[in-house]
Amino acid sequence: MSTYTRRRLTDAPFLAAATGGRPSRRPVWFMRQAGRSLPEYREVRAGIGMLESCFDPELVCEITMQPIRRHKVDAAILFSDIVVPLKAAGIDLDIVPGVGPVVAAPVRTASDVRTLPRLRPEEVGAVTDGVRLLVDALGETPLIGFAGAPFTLASYLVEGGPSKNHERTKAMMYAEPQTWHELLGVLTDITIEFLRAQLTAGVDAVQLFDSWAGALTLADYRSFVLPHSERVFAELADAGVPRIHFGVGTGELLGAMGEAGADVVGVDWRVPLTEAIRRIGPGKALQGNLDPAVLFAGPTALESQVRRIVREADEAITLGAAGHIFNLGHGVLPETDPGALTALVELVHEL
Repeated sequence: MSTYTRRRLTDAPFLAAATGGRPSRRPVWFMRQAGRSLPEYREVRAGIGMLESCFDPELVCEITMQPIRRHKVDAAILFSDIVVPLKAAGIDLDIVPGVGPVVAAPVRTASDVRTLPRLRPEEVGAVTDGVRLLVDALGETPLIGFAGAPFTLASYLVEGGPSKNHERTKAMMYAEPQTWHELLGVLTDITIEFLRAQLTAGVDAVQLFDSWAGALTLADYRSFVLPHSERVFAELADAGVPRIHFGVGTGELLGAMGEAGADVVGVDWRVPLTEAIRRIGPGKALQGNLDPAVLFAGPTALESQVRRIVREADEAITLGAAGHIFNLGHGVLPETDPGALTALVELVHEL
């Protein structure tokens, strides 16, 4: 039985497109739309650490709202970070500017895994307070909650920080599969608890980011990752909200990622949407997939690429996609001109 209370946003184009309905216009939002590309974001974050910002409900609300005010996008995404639930659970880590998440004591052994803390809902109370403020502030605009997928969280914990090759992560996976699955089991529990807390507070959709899954072969993804991501989506099914799955460099994994149970599959910019739906199979909505670098190419090139993606999306719908949500194929790059994003939103809405 679901214990979630939901806003009734019957006319939201984002929710219609995500659930196979007929949106009044093509919805558009951007991954990393609330962040460094906005001068108002840099101003409000001045002198405040990233994790400190993520645990300040008023700041979470303000930052999440900034792109809604400026760009008029069709959905807000909660300002947070994928390591927030790990920090909240009590794992000693910090987000180091210019580096990323750094873990004080990497998880390398079975005993390390067994001593990992679990997440209790009250430990993310600041996040859920931020969600409640946003639900009041957003009016008719849906709010997307999110979490990092178990594999991506595991990579940070095992490597001790960001990694190009994920060598320690893969070493554990291959050499100690039992320890690996224990670790991902713990991280799946944490991810589910974090997303449930956001859902209870009122988010209208959730997105699972598997940022590093593209480092894996399809066979390894199926063996070592898919069962855990499947459990995340299965345990959130009773919330009755759209569930989105996204990874970077995951073209070869799209079919398997589609099997994980999400309603919407995010596609990065390397795979055309028409090819993506062939790999995923009919019945899922697609999200994507403009290359973020195109935003630096000027208005003529931008319009050409946006029109191409809209054509491909429409063709993907004839091939069985349930809908299309316009987005980038990854996050907004920090040096992006905010004016280009605003113009992009206007163009997609016109088309």
